[in-house]
Amino acid sequence: MPFRPDMDDVRDRARGAFLGLALGDALGATVEFMLPGEIRALQGVHREITGGGWLRLRPGAVTDDTQMSIWMGRAIANGGGWDLRRSAVHLAAWLRTGPADVGNTVRRGLRRFVVEGTLEGEPSPGDAGNGAAMRMLPVALATLADHEAMRRAAVEQGRLTHHHPLSDAACVHVGELLHLACLGLGMPRLRRASDAFVRALPEFAFSPYRGESGGYVAETIATVLHHLHASASFEETLVGVVNRGGDADTTGAIAGAIAGAYHGPDDMPRRWLRQLDPEVREEAEWLAERLVALSPLGQGEPPDL
Repeated sequence: MPFRPDMDDVRDRARGAFLGLALGDALGATVEFMLPGEIRALQGVHREITGGGWLRLRPGAVTDDTQMSIWMGRAIANGGGWDLRRSAVHLAAWLRTGPADVGNTVRRGLRRFVVEGTLEGEPSPGDAGNGAAMRMLPVALATLADHEAMRRAAVEQGRLTHHHPLSDAACVHVGELLHLACLGLGMPRLRRASDAFVRALPEFAFSPYRGESGGYVAETIATVLHHLHASASFEETLVGVVNRGGDADTTGAIAGAIAGAYHGPDDMPRRWLRQLDPEVREEAEWLAERLVALSPLGQGEPPDL
């Protein structure tokens, strides 16, 4: 008999994923580009959403990680399903708003789309950054119950700006973990998936953890996986990740999405949720429910576990 998850629980976990993404982004942005020693010297352990950082954000504001995920989520929600060109149009519109923080590879890829209309750049060794993996959440939610559809969409959306095999693989594994977590499966099942991922691609090895957390996608994902699989709560996961410094808003956002789906919104610190930009919170929760409703799971298909 096919596995049928409780849909109320799935929707709750999806909300947790989108809120977790935003919380990790807002928490990590304060210490982005800092070294762990600098963080310890300035504040001991960074565990409060205070804003500031190199972007001088107000408390609870988010960066490109959450913004791109929201704009891509809008494209899927408004169009009734995944479509790469519609998502590219939405991301290009986001770029035209003049966001405070845009990665160079993302900017270059979106400008290429605007000028040339192409949905995939040429393969490049310089495309192994984390800018595609950071926006995987809406794709994962919209493809719940269909792993192959998620894999295809993950690579499509990634190659819009990042055409590199490590970026492809990172996007797919983030999507895989989000699927498993949203379905309510246990951490041993997520750990088996990550162990298989690392056996195939040792660049992403997270145990023992090498301690590097820059924008190179292998460092980003290793940091996320190390803390995800070693922590007992949502807060512990995010505090551990962002105190590694480096590209802390992105490691925080990706870890927050997966841990938010796994632990659920009830495990999130109330003080963090109160600090989060209310407009971001409202849209994140709406998009989570809408994307689940549009997914194969939301349309009644059983998960292909």
